[in-house]
Amino acid sequence: MKALFFDGQSLSSISVSKPVPETSEALIHVRYAGICTTDLEILNGYMSFRGIPGHEFVGVVEKSPDPKWSGKRVVGEINIGCGTCPACLAGLERHCPNRKVLGILNKNGAFAEYLTLPVKNLREVPSSISDKEAVFTEPLAASLEILEQIRIEPNWAVAIIGDGKLSQLIARVLLNVGVHLMVVGKHPEKLKRFSELGIQTTILQKADLLPKYDIVIESSGSPNGWELALSLVRPRGTIVLKSTYHKKLKTNPAKLVIDEITLVGSRCGPFEPALRLLKNRKIRVDDLISAEFPLENGLEALKSAQQPDALKVLLRVS
Repeated sequence: MKALFFDGQSLSSISVSKPVPETSEALIHVRYAGICTTDLEILNGYMSFRGIPGHEFVGVVEKSPDPKWSGKRVVGEINIGCGTCPACLAGLERHCPNRKVLGILNKNGAFAEYLTLPVKNLREVPSSISDKEAVFTEPLAASLEILEQIRIEPNWAVAIIGDGKLSQLIARVLLNVGVHLMVVGKHPEKLKRFSELGIQTTILQKADLLPKYDIVIESSGSPNGWELALSLVRPRGTIVLKSTYHKKLKTNPAKLVIDEITLVGSRCGPFEPALRLLKNRKIRVDDLISAEFPLENGLEALKSAQQPDALKVLLRVS
């Protein structure tokens, strides 16, 4: 099968054998895969990953130990726990110390014609959701995780740092809460998309003119976003950290202590509510697609995704 393979130094387009599913796994024929910031960080050395990247996907089950899944169109939870540790037994496979993570940690991912996942990780995609919309399930679920972790009141002031793919989804989720929302970004064309939804924005260079916020969500993907988050949060406010940085982050925690700031790390989220939002058209995502490339042009697709004005770049696999 065709696949994109990262050897720790460079990404290449190769031909490899179709994966053989384990006893509890399904074999999935990938239709579309999405390129996200984490994938780009992997190419910079994040998680020391070696293999086939990609964790945002939609596909069709070709083979399954449970026949009811055969032929189903699915997305999949990306964390694969050991099933026996305290975290797994508590339903927190995403925090299993021995976990695998699709396309990120010890598990080949979705930038290929086929992938395997445990059947328990599969979520059927409603027929009203298109393939291209379904690719957004994983990052939309990550956006919803914020609401799972912290209480946000409608009258609170919330700042989002970053104007990229994840920030766009987080803002659309928070619009349903009714908060006073401000987005800080570097790219006027990307910021325009927020403004079209009635969201206040400001360019990064003017961020020092902003007031303090009850909650600051750092999803810029840049270490500079962390320092900006510290400067924008009010005393006893909350910073939600969505960015993953390959480079080491140097910081003095004194401000966290002095201003009694709550710091929340936020990663993966629930797929079911994300699929409901897409099904019921509560969240629009089709306008966030910047480009689409066939898998054989995957290297070109990754370059496109690295451009400053890019949002979601899709790989059309089958």
